[in-house]
Amino acid sequence: MDIKLTKYSHGAGCGCKLSPAVLDRILHFNEAAPHYPKLLVGNDTRDDAAVYDMGNGQGLISTTDFFMPIVDDPFDFGRIASANAISDVYAMGGSPVMAIAILGWPIDTLAPEVATEVIRGARAICGEAGIPLAGGHSIDSPEPIFGLAVSGSVDLRHLKQNSQATRGCELFLTKSLGVGILSTAEKHGVLEPELLGRNIASMTTLNSIGEAFGRIDGVKAMTDVTGFGLLGHLVEMCDGSQLTAEISLSTLPQLCDLSAFIAEKRTPGGTKRNWKSYGHRIQLFGEREVADKFDEYYESLAILCDPQTSGGLLIAVDPSAVAEVMELMRERGLHNYCTPIGRLIAQEDAAVQVQR
Repeated sequence: MDIKLTKYSHGAGCGCKLSPAVLDRILHFNEAAPHYPKLLVGNDTRDDAAVYDMGNGQGLISTTDFFMPIVDDPFDFGRIASANAISDVYAMGGSPVMAIAILGWPIDTLAPEVATEVIRGARAICGEAGIPLAGGHSIDSPEPIFGLAVSGSVDLRHLKQNSQATRGCELFLTKSLGVGILSTAEKHGVLEPELLGRNIASMTTLNSIGEAFGRIDGVKAMTDVTGFGLLGHLVEMCDGSQLTAEISLSTLPQLCDLSAFIAEKRTPGGTKRNWKSYGHRIQLFGEREVADKFDEYYESLAILCDPQTSGGLLIAVDPSAVAEVMELMRERGLHNYCTPIGRLIAQEDAAVQVQR
């Protein structure tokens, strides 16, 4: 279908998420939220999904995610948005059960048949996950919006959160970074077809390995890396676990050599917004006061803060379980991600210390 969906939206994928700082202001209530004893995971630790205790050893997982087009092809847009939403269930160590579609469509500017392709893409990914796309809700919207509300289940013994990491854990990332940069290059019309295919393949790959990670006791914490970038989601893990992370820039997997795109400033607007939200929490290459030095460290921060859409899982693994985790990753074809990107240490002033 010859259509360029990205020209109809001001944002792209998870890059259009509200920044962590803005989200803090929205969620800062003056009165305490009601207490629900069976709500095991709410929004207090900024986890990937809510979890409700069903009373039989099982937890009900509930999540939603939606955004504006990150690619021009509507079928691929539906696939990417769906894989991204389902990922939240896997990030809790759970199994998806069913999904409900969320569709906003500019009916005066985009034909309904284009939305049909989006839904077709969603059904394809839901089929891969083994779940039905069981219904949904749609509205007339100025910009195209699509996503899913997903329900899942988890054996509560296998529930993973982003706030349960322990000191000494090694950190692994299961997908390469650079989705936001390559998507921006596509929007600018300068992305080669091979790299476009690589980008789409990454975003449409399900994080189903998360369910298997859930069964490994030594996987202490897990989250997926999306719109806040690697640094943002790592800060959330460190804050929840009251630890500090040490990571090495040189070990971070990238979808390709991103240097040319970065030099040409083909980076999403969300990159700098992300840094403004948590730059004061970062020690960069041994320097602590770096919050106002985005331009000085732009080449590095473009990768570290790049908003990911349907990014990989970030897992904190006890040293005793590293061999088991690496064996599982190799079985699933993730040979290139068996090198730790860092480790967790006792809490210090900076939430994350980035080394070269």
